[in-house]
Amino acid sequence: MPPRALLSDEEEREERDDRDKVRQIDTKLRALFDRREDLLAEVRRVSSEQKSIYDRRQAPQVEVEKLYEEHNRLGRKIAELRNAREAARKKVEDAVVHVREVRLTISPVERVRPEAIRREIAELELRQQTRALTLDEENKLIAVLRQRTHELKEVEAKSATAQAHLKNLKEAEAALLAAREEFERSGKELAAAKTERDSKMAAVREKLEVAGGLIASLREKGRARAELLAQVDALTREMNDLDHEARKIVAKSRTRREQARRVLREYSRSRGSPSEELLATTAEAQLEELLKRGKITLGG
Repeated sequence: MPPRALLSDEEEREERDDRDKVRQIDTKLRALFDRREDLLAEVRRVSSEQKSIYDRRQAPQVEVEKLYEEHNRLGRKIAELRNAREAARKKVEDAVVHVREVRLTISPVERVRPEAIRREIAELELRQQTRALTLDEENKLIAVLRQRTHELKEVEAKSATAQAHLKNLKEAEAALLAAREEFERSGKELAAAKTERDSKMAAVREKLEVAGGLIASLREKGRARAELLAQVDALTREMNDLDHEARKIVAKSRTRREQARRVLREYSRSRGSPSEELLATTAEAQLEELLKRGKITLGG
């Protein structure tokens, strides 16, 4: 059988203490390993939640980008409608000026309609024929009839010109009315576009609030994951330190036993032996006796 290294009582106690320490370290390492596995599982869970939140964030982000495009499109449309409204306003202003200019071309005589003068003349003649008038009243009535007859002739003489002027006035007034309607329509379209654009911006803010909440959740999960990883790193360092300590204890024990074997071999060589196996057995017993009692008793 191979020689057994002999240790002193003190070294045996150290060996037992070291074995206890190694067992304690091994127990603690297993506990730390389990704890680290739990933490890594938690890290994977938090990472999965992060991925889920990130995926959920994409939908609002896409909607926000789409809403921004619609908002920008409406902004361009509003600019066009604003220009159109200004053009319509200019048309109204020009039409107002044109109506005033056309009205200035119509003289007071042209404004009087021949039918109205004829009705007035007929009423005056009926009054002259059916009422008893004083001489002074009749003279005044005749003077008025002459004046109205003269005006009728002037109006009838300028009838074609008056008709042309009245036609121009109607056309100018119709153009003014159309310009005002166009201005009102462009104003309504502009207001509707602004309302739609505002609704898009409100929707953008709503989606951004949702996205902001998801980003906050992502940051919270990121902080939780970082804290978990920090705990994993701390456990790993502690496990490495314990493993290093255990290796030192094992190396110390190995050195102690190797030294005892070396002492045994040296002692065996100094005494001589009939055979290698007998030398090893005898030397081991003698060294054990020497270590325990402080002296050697040889048998023979």
